Amino acid sequence: MKRPILIHPDPRLKKVADAVPDISDELRALADDMLETMYAAPGIGLAAPQVGIGRRLIVLDCIKEEGAEPRPLAMFNPVVVASSDERNVYEEGCLSIPEIYADVERPAEVTVEWMDRDGAAQRETFDGLWATCVQHEIDHLDGKLFIDYLRPLKRQMITRKMVKLKRELAREKA
Repeated sequence: MKRPILIHPDPRLKKVADAVPDISDELRALADDMLETMYAAPGIGLAAPQVGIGRRLIVLDCIKEEGAEPRPLAMFNPVVVASSDERNVYEEGCLSIPEIYADVERPAEVTVEWMDRDGAAQRETFDGLWATCVQHEIDHLDGKLFIDYLRPLKRQMITRKMVKLKRELAREKA
């Protein structure tokens, strides 16, 4: 089931998400809904707070090549346990901040530990777009948006644009 994605500014996007104590059928269904929502958007990552759920759950799939086998990942309680000194800059966007993009610098490589949908512990090292995406989504779980890495003036401009967009969307629904 596709879920509505919250648009910045929304106080739920700034809250730290709660840990997932154990994996339930309800949480597996949420992960499936989030993947469906992410693919439909279209996007390459989505965090539970973006659909109004304050839990530490992210989904991602950075396979973008036409005809390539998708690799959907659902991560419960993901944690970056190691990161490289080498840095990468990627132009990031966010489904909660539509049509806004900005360069963000992050570690080029990160090792992440998480629980999969069966409750099994996982550990993997990501680089390139995967590393950027997983860090971006984990930030959401900590109440942080990619625009928080930008200068205050740029961040304020983007926030004003989003307030205007939300007003326009509300008028269209009315």
